[in-house]
Amino acid sequence: MASQSVVVSLRGLTKNFGATKAADSIDLDIYSGEFITLLGPSGSGKTTVLRMIAGFERPDSGTVTIDGLDVTSLPPYERDVNTVFQDYALFPNMTVLANIEYGLKVKKVPKDERRARALEALDSVQLAGFDERKPSQLSGGQRQRVALARALVNRPKVLLLDEPLGALDLKLREQMQLELKTMQRDLGITFIFVTHDQEEAMTMSDRIAVFNAGRIEQLDSPEVIYQKPATQFVTQFVGQSNSINIDGKSVRVRPEHLTVGTKKASGANSISGKLFDVIFAGAISRYVVKTDDGQTIVATNSSAQVKPGETAVVSWATEKEFRA
Repeated sequence: MASQSVVVSLRGLTKNFGATKAADSIDLDIYSGEFITLLGPSGSGKTTVLRMIAGFERPDSGTVTIDGLDVTSLPPYERDVNTVFQDYALFPNMTVLANIEYGLKVKKVPKDERRARALEALDSVQLAGFDERKPSQLSGGQRQRVALARALVNRPKVLLLDEPLGALDLKLREQMQLELKTMQRDLGITFIFVTHDQEEAMTMSDRIAVFNAGRIEQLDSPEVIYQKPATQFVTQFVGQSNSINIDGKSVRVRPEHLTVGTKKASGANSISGKLFDVIFAGAISRYVVKTDDGQTIVATNSSAQVKPGETAVVSWATEKEFRA
């Protein structure tokens, strides 16, 4: 991650919609040059927080500070941020170049400078030569790049991205995830990204803030959130895990840390049962084991050829257990 100077600071940020507390006293510091993701299910508060940073929503209480300036009461156009939306929000009657130039034109940037900066932004998103096309002549991925270029041309301190890849198909979404992260590293701009997609968050983020019911349940690196979830909600929401009752205690273990075989692995914990099913899922296979005491365990590793109906032993290392 880049330098540890704080570029966005939220303190006691609260927003209610009727009886629903969309944001409940949120405290969060976001660092210059980092890619942070606000992750959570629908209604968890992540988008409301993003909109309050952007200025589209006014908090009931609390403050939003951007680059040392309290912007809580300022309108969106007076904040040093730009927002990229899922629906792109491009002007259909304008060319790609005119769309990108629009914000600069509003700010009365001279024509020659506008054009030069717009072409530079277009090149940064790998769309050089597309300047005279209309949005209707572009693919979904290309329109998303134009929306990014339009946001980046203003050279904001912070770029806000509200589920920008949600409308793309899986293959293009995965491609754009890599492109976004590469672009963010090259530009050094702080990206605040909102998504409900765990894999998307894990792929791109320096840090992830996991939201639930208007609060941040855990804030940490993707690795820590995945390997050491701090709460039961994070455990259940991020990734898959097995709850295993053994020796009078309950532990959780990720499927990729479990191995199915015919005997206990050396130095490992284990539980016995019968292999119920093997589910082929492309790059991996899922081994479903029904234990002798009625538990169902899913593993993705096998050390021996075990067929459904045969006795199976599930093994794992103690250090892979967690108890959130």
